[in-house]
Amino acid sequence: MKLNGQTTLCFLVKDGKVCLGMKKRGFGTGNWNGIGGKQQEGETIMKTFLRETEEELTIKPIDFEKLGELKFYYLANEKWNQRVHVYVIYKWEGEPKESEEVKPDWWPIDNLPFHSMWPDDPHWLPPVLAGQYTKAKFIFGEDNKIKSFKVNVTEN
Repeated sequence: MKLNGQTTLCFLVKDGKVCLGMKKRGFGTGNWNGIGGKQQEGETIMKTFLRETEEELTIKPIDFEKLGELKFYYLANEKWNQRVHVYVIYKWEGEPKESEEVKPDWWPIDNLPFHSMWPDDPHWLPPVLAGQYTKAKFIFGEDNKIKSFKVNVTEN
């Protein structure tokens, strides 16, 4: 199986809460998710991360770290296969604002809305938010449900 692109996903963390975005359009509409998007041609993954946070939340990350790398494979549509670079942002300039793509809201880290998130999120997001570097691979079946997965977590 081939990966067809790279994307970023980031989570703002402050005072025991995490900022998630309700996806308003595009891939994942109707789900709470981290903030991010696709890498554009000629762009480094860091540039993608910075651009996407500015476009979707109108903030500028100041203190952040990369805490994960996820691989997603979709048997129903291989165009969706992607590598996702996961970042946690601890300090930023500006305040998260609603954009055309996402509506942000703050959630307690210990009470995330997994019922309205991607089905893979409970497997990798808690260790990422706990500061553990997480690598994972998910294969989604023809019904877009998880067929198999593997998650590796290491202490930072």
